[in-house]
Amino acid sequence: MSILVDENSRIVVQGITGQEGRFHTRQMMEYKTVVAAGVTPGKGGQDVEGVPVFNTVKEAVLNEGANVSCIFVPPAFAADAIVEATAAGIKIIVCITEGIPVLDMVKVGNYISDKNVVLIGPNCPGIISPGKTKVGIMPARIHKQGEIGVISRSGTLTYEVVFQLTNAGLGQSTCIGIGGDPIVGTTFIDHLKRFNDDPDTKGVALIGEIGGSAEEDAAQYIQKNFSKPVIAFIAGQTAPPGKRMGHAGAIISGGQGKAQDKIKALKEAGITVALNLAKLGQITKEVIGKN
Repeated sequence: MSILVDENSRIVVQGITGQEGRFHTRQMMEYKTVVAAGVTPGKGGQDVEGVPVFNTVKEAVLNEGANVSCIFVPPAFAADAIVEATAAGIKIIVCITEGIPVLDMVKVGNYISDKNVVLIGPNCPGIISPGKTKVGIMPARIHKQGEIGVISRSGTLTYEVVFQLTNAGLGQSTCIGIGGDPIVGTTFIDHLKRFNDDPDTKGVALIGEIGGSAEEDAAQYIQKNFSKPVIAFIAGQTAPPGKRMGHAGAIISGGQGKAQDKIKALKEAGITVALNLAKLGQITKEVIGKN
């Protein structure tokens, strides 16, 4: 079973008439994702790849039954796009946009905090439930339907890990890129809870990176509440303090957020940590095979 999205999800692409929105709409549709509608203010009445375009998300919900949003809106307007989707009743929002101002995301977080909304991202590759649907930009061809859940702060490393899992004969139940910005909509723990409740997820690959305390928090949760095996990898093990590595959130500051501290916390929680990314697929196969 997939979590969050499946073959019944009806996607509205916000920013569908832009270059990125148009391209990835086509890619999603080729994966049999149900892209029910697109939204670009002022361009209602057009269509993109046969998908009807509306001026507002509310119109897309009312006319096409859209229930999941995928956002490709430019950074200056992306926060408003998230708020609009929430106000229209969308409960799962995937924001691909990179470079949204932190203050904008603070306001978004305050707005959606009591709205029962799941926000994936921003600055993320989205979600894919292999064999069912994909919402975002993950390369579909490397995925295989199966029993391993994947949660990652890094889009590129998500692809590498999935490729290894697939080559090791391990399919995935759902893969989620939570995003690499300082403020994101959901955390490792949010999705670990969902995977723990999913009878078709046998184990989880967790991909973290330097900066923040999300991995340490996840380690505590896993130790106390998670009943399935977890295999983790932390990127940025050689990163010097004060240097941003890849993501806005991937920075060691104030002596916090170092890879070594995250690895230590994960190991102390009984979690298998792959120190070499190239071996994660095989290690996962060995660990899952014992359970």
